[in-house]
Amino acid sequence: MTAPATIPSDFVRRSVVLAAANGVDLAPALDAARISRAVLAHPHARLTPEQVTRFTQKTWELTGDELFGLGPGPVPRGTFRVMCLTLIHCRDLAQALERMIEVNRVLPTLPRLRLTPGPQTTRLEVVLPEPCDDKTRVIIDFLLILLHRFAAWLVGGRVRLASVTVPYGEPDPVLAKNYDAIFGVPVTFDADGAALEIDNAALRSPIVQTEETLEDYLRESPNLMMSERDYDSTAASQVRRIFESGIEGRTATAEEVAEMLSVSAPHLRRLLRQEGTSLGQLREEVLRDMAIAGLRRGEPVDALSARLGFSEPSAFRRAFKRWTGKTPRAYR
Repeated sequence: MTAPATIPSDFVRRSVVLAAANGVDLAPALDAARISRAVLAHPHARLTPEQVTRFTQKTWELTGDELFGLGPGPVPRGTFRVMCLTLIHCRDLAQALERMIEVNRVLPTLPRLRLTPGPQTTRLEVVLPEPCDDKTRVIIDFLLILLHRFAAWLVGGRVRLASVTVPYGEPDPVLAKNYDAIFGVPVTFDADGAALEIDNAALRSPIVQTEETLEDYLRESPNLMMSERDYDSTAASQVRRIFESGIEGRTATAEEVAEMLSVSAPHLRRLLRQEGTSLGQLREEVLRDMAIAGLRRGEPVDALSARLGFSEPSAFRRAFKRWTGKTPRAYR
């Protein structure tokens, strides 16, 4: 059984802190998502996409605001749906982005978007006021992920990025690496602005979704945005899918994985190095995500340890403590 990639808890933690500063108690949202305060306090804790989705949906309900009350003005529920309905019948991604900019101009409480075409790439920028405080950072993270993942969903394929920039400092190395994994390219911190630089070839991709599939997408929002990995075809994503396929995949050697992908083992290692990862790191990430998902489902530690291929439960407990900073019992 595979498990969607888990998500750093940092976004939820910062949202809770900022809401409290604005006099909004998000404790009901944490309770709805079954996110414990102890887990949230750990800087490198991980959450499942379902937990983050439930938290986000409850926060929308509590605040009545699709930007959680953190934007330049209230963003009423249904705003994103109205924008999506104007895009769904566009010819291709380029036309959809141009129309998104038009709609954005007439919705004054949304952060401004700017589209700058170039010969090889097009820059999609989120224009926000300076300085970049914690509130702005939460908005930037949410909007850049939303824009990239929604574009990929519209065309039913990968939207390749040339670069991603954000105007705030780099977090600790563990969190910084998560940004690279989310967008598929190294993220540049402390940049002049917040932007996605999109390969122009991706802009020619036709829109394949319909109003019917859009309703399904919105009903589950933001689950697909959190769980789908950008329809990714990178070497890392292909290796991860092999490791997710079962115990044989998770114990496969570098040579066996390379053979499944029809490349040599040295070439596969080079590709993964270029993407900032390795076979060992990907194997650990898959085990971590499946362990967290199993605990969330209430699976007994001994059974989960055996299913994931550990020699004994104590080895699993040590690995889980290394991944999350907590024991399985404390995490549950």
